[in-house]
Amino acid sequence: MQHGDAFDPNCPTRLVLDRIGDKWSVLVVLSLRDGPRRFTQLRDMIGGITPKVLTQTLRTMERDGLLTRQVFAEVPPRVEYALTPLGLSLQRPIQAITDWAEENVNEVMTARSAHAGT
Repeated sequence: MQHGDAFDPNCPTRLVLDRIGDKWSVLVVLSLRDGPRRFTQLRDMIGGITPKVLTQTLRTMERDGLLTRQVFAEVPPRVEYALTPLGLSLQRPIQAITDWAEENVNEVMTARSAHAGT
């Protein structure tokens, strides 16, 4: 198996980085870490995301093999989203980046304010 090269502008690795670097994808992975969820549960957990953007994000993540969409034959129909093994493999790196962001948010915001004042 050949590895990608993120520094090669023609390498599809950049497409993968775009997907996992998208804040909505990151929040979906974090929201699904404890198991499958319905659309409204995801929307409520994530907060601040429109249904249209969540739908687009979920479709793209499903296309990229990061999650599954299961429709249950019920009335009304029930749909659940769950991480695939590939999506589950993102949990550790995403959690590490999230932990770093939460630990350093004050320092970053202070630097941003200081920069805005110059």
